Amino acid sequence: MRIVFVGPPGAGKGTQAEKIVAKYGLLHLSTGDMLRAARDAKTPIGLKAEEFMSTGRLVPDDVIIGIIVERLAQDDAKNGFLLDGFPRTIAQAEELDKMLKASGTPLDVVLELRVPEEELFQRLAGRGRADDQPEVIRQRLVAYREQTAPLVDYYTKSSLLKTIDGLGSVDAIFERIQTELDRY
Repeated sequence: MRIVFVGPPGAGKGTQAEKIVAKYGLLHLSTGDMLRAARDAKTPIGLKAEEFMSTGRLVPDDVIIGIIVERLAQDDAKNGFLLDGFPRTIAQAEELDKMLKASGTPLDVVLELRVPEEELFQRLAGRGRADDQPEVIRQRLVAYREQTAPLVDYYTKSSLLKTIDGLGSVDAIFERIQTELDRY
């Protein structure tokens, strides 16, 4: 199964992704984790990404796409994956579609985890990560609305999008996700 997981920062994608990959035996590919690891390792791509991440801006497409293309070519991605945090823009989605079509492995489903913005702000402010300062949170939510939210329309048109209510307990949300994924 090949899944894209979309939703704003703080929606709970990371928590739910862990449950999905455990239940369905998928490879979890979190661009946020990959970027933070590259930043912490002070790799050239990580340092470039940090310039954007520290101010709440989205990392440029060429940096993200380079990381993803490299990763999806590895053997452990062949049996299915969950992409968490990618694509974030229409251009990235189109690039991903081209890449997967060329390899004969198109996406099966796109899950959107939907949470009201007030709740997102509360969740993010409570995490305590360096990139979760109030002004950075606001900028991340604005960036999501402007650049990533159009993916909902993009994937709706291709009939891949399934929207999941992201409010409630972790288990209740996961039950909703399972109901969708068990169809594949």
